[in-house]
Amino acid sequence: MRTIKVKKPWGLFIQFTLNEKSTVKILEVKPGEMLSLQSHKKRAEFWYILEGNPTIVINTKVKKHKPGDSIKIQKSVKHRIINKTAKIVRILEIAAGHFDEKDIIRYEDKYHRVG
Repeated sequence: MRTIKVKKPWGLFIQFTLNEKSTVKILEVKPGEMLSLQSHKKRAEFWYILEGNPTIVINTKVKKHKPGDSIKIQKSVKHRIINKTAKIVRILEIAAGHFDEKDIIRYEDKYHRVG
């Protein structure tokens, strides 16, 4: 996936995919909640922060993000979204490759879904 910005007289547009097979979702993470630490064998993911200030874990790297930031996650890379704030976090997710919810490998999960 390649993100491009195209300037127009009225502003600009940001293009995330072009003629690719993909699945597009918006993730909403409640205040104080987090996704499981997970990876996927069959898909890569691209996240674009729409709202809020999530903490993103990629392998062992932990970084706080803001709206407009983008994150690329390759296949088999451990990742997680954490919302340590009092406001909702909204993230555009574009998954490239074969999308299947059963392709989630969980390593840690506060909701007891590992294994």
